[in-house]
Amino acid sequence: MSSSSQTTTTKAKTKAPSLSDQEIQQTYNRVQNEMQALAGKIGELEQQADEHSLVLSTLNDALAEEPDRKCFRLIGGVLVERTVKDVVPTLVTTRDGIRKAVSNLTEQYKSKEQDLDAFKQEYNIRPI
Repeated sequence: MSSSSQTTTTKAKTKAPSLSDQEIQQTYNRVQNEMQALAGKIGELEQQADEHSLVLSTLNDALAEEPDRKCFRLIGGVLVERTVKDVVPTLVTTRDGIRKAVSNLTEQYKSKEQDLDAFKQEYNIRPI
């Protein structure tokens, strides 16, 4: 029984390193800013994925009717002429990559949110 109480007191000591009020506020603000940046990036990437889906829905119709039809794609600021059958697989891959990135960023956001909640609880922070 004494070893478990020692473990508990050891955990309590290492759980909350003593930070000054200024350090607590700086850490809180930093984590909030990181979360805002993640949310902004998630929104931006979701918009790109939606745009890719819209283009793909249009090109899938063209692919069914006329796969050798010319289409143009902007790559690094250069307009490139391709055929619909060449562009569609690339767009699908790009859209799926964007969705995967959104998923990863969402997980990071949730993790930061949990960390912030734990930090707020640990230091008894209540926004005014």
